[in-house]
Amino acid sequence: MSTPRTQAPRSLVIVGGGPGGYEAAHVARALGADVTIVERQGLGGSAVLTDVVPSKTLIASADVMTRINAARNLGVKVGNSPIGVNHVVADLGKVHERLLKLAKTQSRDIRAGLESAGVRVVDGTGRLDGQGAVVVGEGDDAERIPADAILVAVGAHPRELPTAVPDGERIFTWTQIYNLKRIPEHLIVVGSGVTGAEFASAYNGLGAKVTLISSRDRVLPGEDADAAEVLESAFEAAGMNVVAQSRAQSVERTEEGVRVTLSTGETIDGSHCLLAVGSIPNTADIGLEEAGVELTESGHIVVDAVSRTSAPGVYAAGDCTGVFPLASVAAMQGRIAVSHFLGDSVQTLKLHRVASNIFTAPEIASVGVSEADVEAGKFQADVYKIPLTTNARAKMMDVTAGFVKILARKDSGSVIGGVVVGPRASELIYPLALAVNNKLHVDDVANTITVYPSLSGSIAEAARRLHNREYE
Repeated sequence: MSTPRTQAPRSLVIVGGGPGGYEAAHVARALGADVTIVERQGLGGSAVLTDVVPSKTLIASADVMTRINAARNLGVKVGNSPIGVNHVVADLGKVHERLLKLAKTQSRDIRAGLESAGVRVVDGTGRLDGQGAVVVGEGDDAERIPADAILVAVGAHPRELPTAVPDGERIFTWTQIYNLKRIPEHLIVVGSGVTGAEFASAYNGLGAKVTLISSRDRVLPGEDADAAEVLESAFEAAGMNVVAQSRAQSVERTEEGVRVTLSTGETIDGSHCLLAVGSIPNTADIGLEEAGVELTESGHIVVDAVSRTSAPGVYAAGDCTGVFPLASVAAMQGRIAVSHFLGDSVQTLKLHRVASNIFTAPEIASVGVSEADVEAGKFQADVYKIPLTTNARAKMMDVTAGFVKILARKDSGSVIGGVVVGPRASELIYPLALAVNNKLHVDDVANTITVYPSLSGSIAEAARRLHNREYE
C-alpha cells in the first residue's frame, strides 16, 4: 500500500512589517503557510514607530492638558486658584520620551507575537528579483528567499519640498518632530490635511503658538464641510491662526527660527516649522518594475479588489498602494491578499464602509457615503444633523461644539453614512459603522436603547428624527 503524499505548505514572503504586513503574516500562519517577513526599520513599520502610535500618543497628552485647562468651567480648582493655562505646563521632552518608548515597546511586542506564531523575521531591505523570490542584503551576504507568493507592504515616507528642506532642528517632517525637547514658541504647520490638522491641534493643546497654513479655502478640504467648519471655529477659539488659501513657497532658517514665504510674497516668521505636505510610496529600487508590477505615475502600486498586482503571485497592501492611507485599511488589504492566495473565503475591500477618524480637538469621525456625494447626485439620501449642545451628557462635560449626522437611503431607510464630531468620536462612530456595514434601517438604530445620559444618545435621537421620512 502506497503512503499518501503530504502536500508541502505554501510559502509567502512579505516585504514590509507594517500593519499590512504583520496582520497578513498572522492570517497566513493561521491558514498553514510558511511565512517570512522582511523589515528594514522595525516591526510595525512607520505606523508604529514614526506615525500613528507616536502621534496619537502625543495627541493623548495634549488632550489631557486641554481638559485640565478647561476644568475651571466645571468648578475644578488646583490649590486655591482656578485652573488656567499658566498653571499647567507640558514637559515636551518627557512627552516625546514616553511616546518613543511606547512605540519601541509596541514594535517589540509585534515581533514577539509573530515569532511565537512561527513567522520567520528577517531584518533588512527586501528586493524582488523578478523570478519569484525576494533578495535581502548585498553581495556575498545576500539571501535569496523563494516563495509561492510575495506581498509588498513597504509603506510611504513624508514628502519633502525642494524649497523647504527638513533639517530635524527647526524644519521637520512628522517623523522628525519628536526631536523637540521644549514646546516651540511658534510652530508653523504647512499643510491642512489630516496630518497637519492633527499636529497643529496637538501642539496648540500643549501650549505652543500655532499657525496653520492651508492652500485650500478651509482646513480638511476632503472631509465633511460641516465638520471642517466646527474644527476651524474650535481652532480659532483656542488661539490658533489659520491662514487659508495660501500656499507655502519656501521655508528657510533664520537666526532665531524659520521664515515661511507664501506664494503671495507674504512671509510668516516662527520658531519652528512642520511640513505636512503628503507622502511618497517606498516603491523605488525594490525590483517592482523588473518583476512586472505596474506603478502609477506617483509611484503607487496598482492593485485590484483582492490586492493583486499586475505580476502573477505578487500582492500589495497599505500606503504603497495609495488606496486609503489608514492602518486599518492596510491591515484589511493584507488579510484579503492572504485569504485570496491561500484559497480561503474572501470579501473584497469596500472603501465606502471604512470608518475613519481625525484625532483633532474635537475629533472628527466618518463612515460611508458623504453629504457631498448626496449633493453631487451620486446617492439619494435624507440627511439629519443634531448638535451635541442639546445632549445632556455633553452639557455636563462642557462640550460646546460638535454634532451627529446620519444619512439614510431614500428608497429603503437604510443607514448609508454618518459623521460624528466631538470628544471620542473615534469610539462613537462604531454603531454607525455597524449600521452601514449591516445595512440597518434607521429604526434599528433609533429603537436600540442607549444609556442616559450619554453622547451615544444623540445617535439614537438623530435616527429617530429620520423615522418619519417616507420609505417605500
